Amino acid sequence: MSMPQNLWPLKTRKRKNNGNPLAEGSIHEHYMREALKQAKLAFEKGEVPVGAVIVHKGKVIARAHNQTELLHDPTAHAEMIAITQAAEHLATEGGPDHRGSLEKASMYVTMEPCPMCAGALVLSKCENLIYGTKDAKAGACGSLFNIASDDKLNHRLNVVGGILEGEAKFFLSEFFRGLRKERR
Repeated sequence: MSMPQNLWPLKTRKRKNNGNPLAEGSIHEHYMREALKQAKLAFEKGEVPVGAVIVHKGKVIARAHNQTELLHDPTAHAEMIAITQAAEHLATEGGPDHRGSLEKASMYVTMEPCPMCAGALVLSKCENLIYGTKDAKAGACGSLFNIASDDKLNHRLNVVGGILEGEAKFFLSEFFRGLRKERR
């Protein structure tokens, strides 16, 4: 799998990996581990364990996890909360003229975004999406739909999937296994 050349500031350290930016120790893995920490928080709170972070100029500017149960809000996905946090951060940093768009930002999320979240990423003009595991039931970045790269829309994201996929799947599997046990 090749990484688009314009994934700034996603630079990898020089390692014995033949230049493969997705090799162990890559910057993608570093930030995905931050998203996994958020997924763990969601898991511990009884939420579907999805976590997200947004990176801008090499700095994490937003961290979030699913909070749909806590907030009684079906839109309180990790991605939506992180987008709001990042937009507020960038608007504060950029002054009164900044629209809060996520240009030159990258979202790391443990599971492929749903249609709502993928649409919000497009509307926010986020540059890069890096996710852990696919979502076969609601994925909108290549699995069921491809909102993130749809030529009919005014913005498209660079998408990389499968980063620390096993770890991301683990939280989801354990969460849903626990739900099935409770229902018995």
